[in-house]
Amino acid sequence: MCFTNEYASKSRRQRHDKHSKHQPGVLIFDSGVGAISIAREIQRHIPGLQLHFGIDNAFFPYGDKSEQQLRLRIVAAAEAMLARCSADILVVGCNTASTLALPALRAALSIPVVGVVPAIKPAAAASQTGTIALLATEGTVNRKYTRELIAQFGNGTEVIHVSAPELVCLAEAHLRGESVSTAALAPILKRIFSVPGGEKVDVVVLACTHFPLLRAELDSAAPKPIQWLDSGRAIARRVAWWLGELGLAVSGNTVANNNAGLLLVSAADNNAQLAQAFREFNLATQTTLVQVK
Repeated sequence: MCFTNEYASKSRRQRHDKHSKHQPGVLIFDSGVGAISIAREIQRHIPGLQLHFGIDNAFFPYGDKSEQQLRLRIVAAAEAMLARCSADILVVGCNTASTLALPALRAALSIPVVGVVPAIKPAAAASQTGTIALLATEGTVNRKYTRELIAQFGNGTEVIHVSAPELVCLAEAHLRGESVSTAALAPILKRIFSVPGGEKVDVVVLACTHFPLLRAELDSAAPKPIQWLDSGRAIARRVAWWLGELGLAVSGNTVANNNAGLLLVSAADNNAQLAQAFREFNLATQTTLVQVK
């Protein structure tokens, strides 16, 4: 998330000239509905900011694709979707995409790119027992980037790695109005608390943006009080910082200014499931299909 001051100054002039008569906006990019957990924090922290969503549902889920496939796809999809909206900042609302493609995205794009990384540092600082759990998709759990993040920011904390790809589908179902039972969460919680050292876990890092959507259900089903941490607030603060660097002021609210964002998808939204999931945000009534080459 680091750019030179020269870049920021140049971008501030260019983007301010382009959007001086319009509300600033961001594109939140993901393969599914995990973008919602990030968007909620941004909306809470920066009310009035125009939110566009770029959902690469044709390639959902990212967590089971190869790294080579994803690096090429993420850049191509983000570029195609940015071409269809007037976003000032790209927010990569996906841990898998962030840990794989941030350098490539920043090299390819002329606007700031804000990525999501597992909240290892705050989790390590918050733990009273010195043992935390990293709850993520299999790719994020096993990725070199994640290991380096733990080595750099874990401060000697014991980290239990827990792969829970099924939580992605459970979160998607939850947003469609389906209930998520304690029985469905039990195998995941067992992988956290019933392994050697699991009884010491007092903080769990939700290292997939889908997972905060099930925070209440996880908390209710957990065998003891747990602090569940994600990166949503940190991302919102970073977006606010970039808006300041770009000289873009957010005022009013998107509804009052008739400033609806776009819901951009890479595959047809069958039965309007995505439109229904994103209904809490001020978006155009029709989804926009984007071809990704």
